[in-house]
Amino acid sequence: EINVSTYMMCVLLLFNDNDRLSYADIARDTAIAPAELKRTLQSLACGKFKLLLKEPKGREVDESDAFSFNASFSSKQLRFKVGTVSAQRETEAEKHETRQKVDEDRKPQIEAAIVRIMKSRKEMEHNALIADVTAQLTARFMPHPNVIKKRIESLIEREFLERDKNNWRMYKYLA
Repeated sequence: EINVSTYMMCVLLLFNDNDRLSYADIARDTAIAPAELKRTLQSLACGKFKLLLKEPKGREVDESDAFSFNASFSSKQLRFKVGTVSAQRETEAEKHETRQKVDEDRKPQIEAAIVRIMKSRKEMEHNALIADVTAQLTARFMPHPNVIKKRIESLIEREFLERDKNNWRMYKYLA
């Protein structure tokens, strides 16, 4: 008993009528998106369970490759699951974009932590506030002190907090 994804089953069913298929034939017959088809074929031909044979041999699936059913395939397990290989790595631009989105999503969490702490304490020194915010958010993520400082400045601009007139490192909560 073999457990495979729907895309893998679509590809495997093509081999009921054909002994050998090219990448182009499989793409045409299944109409699976190119990136997903490459992952599917890589899972079937290059993974732990090689249900298909790939020509030429190698780890990467290319559009010039040809595939055939592996008639000599056998498994010691009665039941097994053919896992899908993970997607391609993110490019540097995608990583940067993702990092910016994550940082943007964390701003309200940082501000909420600052407001919660200042609401309960009314007055607090800068370093103590940074330490308390970091301690409160560590379970979710590790906020950078510079980001916390920027969020404090933003809250001062929006008049949630103010600096003490005598000690600029002291903050006061404004309700």
